[in-house]
Amino acid sequence: MPGRTKPIEKFAQAVAKCTVESSAYGKCIVADYHSVHKDKCLTEFMRLKDCYVVSRNS
Repeated sequence: MPGRTKPIEKFAQAVAKCTVESSAYGKCIVADYHSVHKDKCLTEFMRLKDCYVVSRNS
């Protein structure tokens, strides 16, 4: 099936469009990785998630 795109390929293409958001999320997590807890970087994660959803659907 030459026209079929695998889910991982769609994911990779969407994430590639969200480098600013993924960088911000990664920096937030790494800033104090000894005290990672639920919702520590919620704002950054939600921006990354929103970017991914928009990129995946376009």
